[in-house]
Amino acid sequence: MSSSDVTDEEQAVETTADREALAAQIEVLTEENRRLRTEYRRARQTRHRETALGLAGLGLAALLGAVLFSGVRDVLLALSGTGLFAAVLVRTLTPERFIAASVGERIYEAYATTGTQLIADLGLTTEHVYVPAEETARLFVPQYQSYDLPDEDALDGMFVVTDDQRRGVVLEPTGSGLFQEFKRDLSDAPASDPGALSEQLTDALVDGFEIVDEARADTEPGRLSVALDGPVYGAVDGFDHPIPSFLAVGVAATLGRAVSLEITQETDDRADALVTCRWETDE
Repeated sequence: MSSSDVTDEEQAVETTADREALAAQIEVLTEENRRLRTEYRRARQTRHRETALGLAGLGLAALLGAVLFSGVRDVLLALSGTGLFAAVLVRTLTPERFIAASVGERIYEAYATTGTQLIADLGLTTEHVYVPAEETARLFVPQYQSYDLPDEDALDGMFVVTDDQRRGVVLEPTGSGLFQEFKRDLSDAPASDPGALSEQLTDALVDGFEIVDEARADTEPGRLSVALDGPVYGAVDGFDHPIPSFLAVGVAATLGRAVSLEITQETDDRADALVTCRWETDE
């Protein structure tokens, strides 16, 4: 056996050993990752339970104080009721499960891949137009750069097959469900003024859905621009990404105007992305 053969055999053995060691490390890291996620979920649930118990303890202490100190009974009874009610509220609203953003991102990636492939196979444009429909909006992707909006009846189907500039597809946007949830959380109807509406929508993105770290809006007649920091679900310029989709659906459904989107990814140091909604005005 030549020295080169020995060397090849030694290299093969070393390669096999390295692969086995790497596989063992991956298995250990996978198990550790699973353990950490379980502990993280347990810690968050424990924190909510401790908060509820603390509020309940405060309510009971105030109730006991109301019995012992008649001079401040009204105040202590009010504090007791507030504490007990808050404890019930926190315990009731604590979610049983916490879904990592990466899970939602993987789900969106599958949807975006399907949508992108559909658009490519049908030879449609990259234009996204959100058209008001039934208290929300539908996503219309036209076949031609110069297009007309489909008739209201055509919004109920998927394919718009005509002999004019209305040809294209109509889809349920990802922002539609988010907008319905947004409306349920409001104490009143969404604001009809674009400036006030932009504040409501950006607050929902940051504090309600927690899918961006920061959102700063700028409005003028026929335009709403939102600078985004820390968006989840990957780059926001993907097919019908939930964040710009929610903004476009919110504007279209509330103002009753068809909305087109312009998205700039990684604009500068001041924002990770810029989403601009445009619509026609009466002026």
